[in-house]
Amino acid sequence: MHRRHLLCLAALGGVVTRPAFALEAPEGQVVLTLSGRVRSPNLQVQGEALAQFDMAMLERLPQQSYSTRTPWYSQPRKFTGPLLRDVLAAAMATGGSLRATALNDYRVDIPFDDVQRYDVLLARLLDDKPMSVRDKGPLFIIYPFDAHTALRKALYYTRCAWQLKSIEVQ
Repeated sequence: MHRRHLLCLAALGGVVTRPAFALEAPEGQVVLTLSGRVRSPNLQVQGEALAQFDMAMLERLPQQSYSTRTPWYSQPRKFTGPLLRDVLAAAMATGGSLRATALNDYRVDIPFDDVQRYDVLLARLLDDKPMSVRDKGPLFIIYPFDAHTALRKALYYTRCAWQLKSIEVQ
């Protein structure tokens, strides 16, 4: 049984929106930590609210897939995982930008608006298989480059952090 508890139903103008849930505590190895402007934390460290996810928690979020060409692979590849906006919503994160950090300490700032405007994936599968660290995994922020020609620019390619370990919501 999951330790997911209904916190509240938000209503706007009489229309009920998606319910907000408290994040359960990760039971497996933590693969992603959200910090900063997180309103549904599952951990407090030195007074800082953190939302941590293990792979099973990410798998339970709605999953999306698309194939797209990227500068890192010679052929289009299929990426699968939750939309980054759904991961942020699970932690009730709000802000203006995201600072993504990879295992090798690569850091990139991503406008919060990008994840609302585009179907930016937090990919956990590549061609239906889990990604190892050696293959840019276990998590890879990927944009739908083939769906929007405007995304086929160096600016958006640099926002694709592979081997993602954390996101600071600013």
